[in-house]
Amino acid sequence: MGNFAKVRPIGRRRDGRPIYPIKGGAPTLTEQRDAIVAQLQDPNFDGDVDELLQRADQVAAQIEQANQRDARLRALKAASLPAGDPDPDTRVQPGMQPDDRGNPDPVSVAEAFVRSKALDAYRAGGMRGKFGLDFSQPIETRDAPAGTVTTGTVPQQNTRVPGIIPQNPDLPLLVANLLDRQTSDGTTLEYLRDTSGPQATWNKAAVVGEGKTKPMSGPFSFDTITTTLKTVAHWVPITRQAADDNGQLMGYINGRLTYGLEYKLDREILNGNGTTEVQGILTTPGIGSYQPPAPAAGEDPDVKLITVRKARTQAELALYPPDAVVMNPIDWQDIQLDEDANGQFRVISNVTDQGAPMRLWGLTVVTSVAMAQGTALLGGFRMGATLWERQGITILMTDSHGNFFIENTLVILAERRANVAVHTPAAFVKITFKAATS
Repeated sequence: MGNFAKVRPIGRRRDGRPIYPIKGGAPTLTEQRDAIVAQLQDPNFDGDVDELLQRADQVAAQIEQANQRDARLRALKAASLPAGDPDPDTRVQPGMQPDDRGNPDPVSVAEAFVRSKALDAYRAGGMRGKFGLDFSQPIETRDAPAGTVTTGTVPQQNTRVPGIIPQNPDLPLLVANLLDRQTSDGTTLEYLRDTSGPQATWNKAAVVGEGKTKPMSGPFSFDTITTTLKTVAHWVPITRQAADDNGQLMGYINGRLTYGLEYKLDREILNGNGTTEVQGILTTPGIGSYQPPAPAAGEDPDVKLITVRKARTQAELALYPPDAVVMNPIDWQDIQLDEDANGQFRVISNVTDQGAPMRLWGLTVVTSVAMAQGTALLGGFRMGATLWERQGITILMTDSHGNFFIENTLVILAERRANVAVHTPAAFVKITFKAATS
């Protein structure tokens, strides 16, 4: 007989017959392990030891993952549904409901996140390392408990009944939604800011008779503004056990991360310093201002309702028609509760429907605590400024932070990159209200 090396089987079929490796085929994990063990035990091995150790770690991790999958598979096959439990294929999990029109597609960042195949693969791999997903603007948000989430934060239910999670009410209109929104291809933003002032100062267009000299408009003046897109971000810790629950995960993403970014960006759009922060409209040189004149002796100053109307006239005279006004909730309350001499509200609003659009003198009203009480910002927001975004909201998950790995804790991080180009400051008017004297 020839001198052939004995080939060992790498497994057995269901009928008990051995399975031998295919000649020239990729080595199995068992073959890789045995080969590395032989090299580690060989005192005469003269190869790259560091590379050998790295291969040993990789194969050991793959074997451990295979063992975990096998254990999960055996446990899953041994599990049985309780009596009356619906078919898993027909059950509606939290965050998996269709949208208002019955479409199966997700309607929020959280739903897209928990439905993603990437999250399933991350869980199947033991939730090691990190992965991330990029999403566009979310539509709805949800509040969630603060602090590190554990399985005890939100009690587990034995049976999940479809429809137990109601649709969230729409959030108040955000300041960011008033602006024109564009996508940036880079990290540096360069634009021209019109510093010519109101159109009435430079527009010299006129009817000219035949043979007469035409008027010259101007002067025009522009500043070249160069800035960078700013990163707005924050993160929360969550245990691996809690990360396995889609309802808690969706609550965290919506309540603490997604809305938190919108909340901060809204304040930056109004008050950002433009250097280390987003460019705020109120901190941009060249915006207009209106303050009611001092009243005559014995008279009260203009009420806030009248002040807003006169500020609108000032914006219209500058030939930049306004479309919205942003004010502090206390000032909006004063306007809504303002009464005439007969005790009748001057502003007619539907007190039974707080979800109705807020309007004043034809302007969309946005309330924000970022606007200082006693002031307001009126303007043509889409005409005067553009919100540039490098990306939508990005959600990242990892265990690579401090000693989180050994504590079975993960980090969920949300971030976005954006800045505001206030290219026409004259389109905005800052209002300063006068306090009543009586």
